[in-house]
Amino acid sequence: MWSYVLKRLLLMIPTLFGIMLITFVVMQFVPGGPVEQMVSQLQGHDAGGEGAAAGGGYRGRQGVDAKRVEEIKKLYGFDKPAYERFLQTITQFARLDLGKSFFHNKDVWTLIKEKLPVSISLGMWTFLLIYSISLPLGIAKAVRAGTPFDAGTTFIVLLGYAIPSFVMGVVLLVFFAGGSFVQWFPLRGIVSGNWEDLTLVGKITDYLWHIALPVTAMVLGGFAVITILTKNAVLEEIRKHYVLTARAKGLDERTVLWRHVFRNALIPIMTGFPAAFVGAFFTGSLLIETLFSLDGLGLLSYESVIRRDYPVVLGSLFLFTIIGLFTTLLRDLSYLWVDPRVRFFD
Repeated sequence: MWSYVLKRLLLMIPTLFGIMLITFVVMQFVPGGPVEQMVSQLQGHDAGGEGAAAGGGYRGRQGVDAKRVEEIKKLYGFDKPAYERFLQTITQFARLDLGKSFFHNKDVWTLIKEKLPVSISLGMWTFLLIYSISLPLGIAKAVRAGTPFDAGTTFIVLLGYAIPSFVMGVVLLVFFAGGSFVQWFPLRGIVSGNWEDLTLVGKITDYLWHIALPVTAMVLGGFAVITILTKNAVLEEIRKHYVLTARAKGLDERTVLWRHVFRNALIPIMTGFPAAFVGAFFTGSLLIETLFSLDGLGLLSYESVIRRDYPVVLGSLFLFTIIGLFTTLLRDLSYLWVDPRVRFFD
């Protein structure tokens, strides 16, 4: 097993290198980089600048001399060839130095640590609620397959799956956060402005009060896949001969279900476990963060792409890729714990 783990760890290196290389190459062909943005601002073409005027009026300085442009390129590191900049970036990442943002004037590590609590809050509650409800519900549906309970719950979970999370977020805001109906929940933020002055119970209550609507919007659409997958996996196991044998030996239904059926049915469910885990924490909350004004990693990544903040884009991608690769390895190794018959190494 250890030789297999070592091989997988070594394979992560070219995989990570390839992802970073492709991303870096694509970025070289994307217009509107930091140099172009700075030059545009100096020329008075910035849409929000004072130099721009409606109706073709005064637009500020119309030209930037070549020396100034070279200074701007040197400031952002674009005075070097692309291959040299890529090698410098990879060397930095190898030292776990993710660089410094072009626009935030902070290290990428600092930015990630500042935004991480919001993404962890959304991801943790979403992941726990989806799996803690979907697994028991899927098992209950399998045991009661074909009954009105099965049909009714299928309709409900598929209805939630059909509604995008951001649409559900808008609905929740309109109905419960000061829209046309009641204002039971706050419009934005993860805590109140006076959170530091509250007692421990007050802090917990305030946090749960703020997180209720965004988590609800993210959770409602996530039940269907896990619930239906659990149901089908349990149904498939229930029909196998070893279940009939266990019942014939006199084992009660609860023991057969939880000690035998559930453990074997868990294997296909675990296939999507790492993706769901990583997605819930890092990639699944962009629209929700924007809608509820939550300053998390999803919003940071989106804004970095829009503003061409390359150190943040590459640094975030580097970190998320490593997490994804290690999570995939842990998924494969967890198969061994669930089913000793699985072998990745011989």
